[in-house]
Amino acid sequence: MWTYLIILALLVVAELVYFRVADRFNIIDKPNLRGSSTRVTLRGGGIVFLFGAWLWAAFFGCGYPWFLTGLTLVAAVSFADDIRPTPNALRLVVQFVAMFMMFYDLGILQWRFWWLIPIVWIVCVGIMNAFNFMDGINGMTGGYSLAVLLPLLLVDWPDRELLVVVTLSVLVFCFFNFRKKAKCFAGDVGAVSISFIILFALGRKIFDTGDVCYLMFLAVYGVDTVLTIIHRILLHEHLGQAHRKHAYQLMANELKMPHVLVSAIYMVLQLAVSAGLLFLPVNHYVYSVAVLVLLCGAYVLFMKKYYHLHEEYLRTVVPPADPAGHRTGGAE
Repeated sequence: MWTYLIILALLVVAELVYFRVADRFNIIDKPNLRGSSTRVTLRGGGIVFLFGAWLWAAFFGCGYPWFLTGLTLVAAVSFADDIRPTPNALRLVVQFVAMFMMFYDLGILQWRFWWLIPIVWIVCVGIMNAFNFMDGINGMTGGYSLAVLLPLLLVDWPDRELLVVVTLSVLVFCFFNFRKKAKCFAGDVGAVSISFIILFALGRKIFDTGDVCYLMFLAVYGVDTVLTIIHRILLHEHLGQAHRKHAYQLMANELKMPHVLVSAIYMVLQLAVSAGLLFLPVNHYVYSVAVLVLLCGAYVLFMKKYYHLHEEYLRTVVPPADPAGHRTGGAE
């Protein structure tokens, strides 16, 4: 217990020191189309997740050296991107290398898994990048990460100290972010780091048990992300462009719900889904299909009822085209 209290104190100190550094070097997050914040806020507070992993290795020994090295690599390039935009190709290469380091510690770099590795890599990179979108809502990254980590602490997972220390780092971040006026945002370094850690923890559990249904620990945000992508494809939108079409973004922006309430809704929903998987006496696959159908149905009904508000918002920020096809009301 004393060890964890010491680690918690070190994490708080490290976060406060980082705030001084971020303020000194102007590492800030400005409001943009993708996010829902209207205030200039310190960026990169999620670096505390990386600090947590390092402290775990320092206090308990590094049982997964390749995982920790991969985590450090993706965190480093993501932090560089928080300071100054880095080429997409560079970030993708680093993520590719880091994932293979993670796969080595997961024990799946074997010839018999050759067909599985590309699939797992694509899914993992997709989840890592999807986590980036959470950062526009106060409390979403930290709250949802807690909703994934807490159920993982209830299952039989080796080296639980890693999960405990990472959970402590998320709690520290939530103290500064899960509030009406956030002191900091996670930044790319935080979103990528915590998603990398969660993917490792889930991957270890899935490959140890052979039960892929543990991916349901990501079901709520996963359904939102996948269906939002499909929606944007149907609208013929460029998927690389910034947007505010996630259900939680509509809640915060068009419905004017408090950020902390939106984050709490996602957190509670995910905890409920995970609790059902762990404690209900039903087949995991039957349960997973039923929950996914319900979540998809809820998403579609929500969009049918409220998406028109987002269209009205777009009409106020995108000037209409004149008969000749030119935009009016501003420079092109």
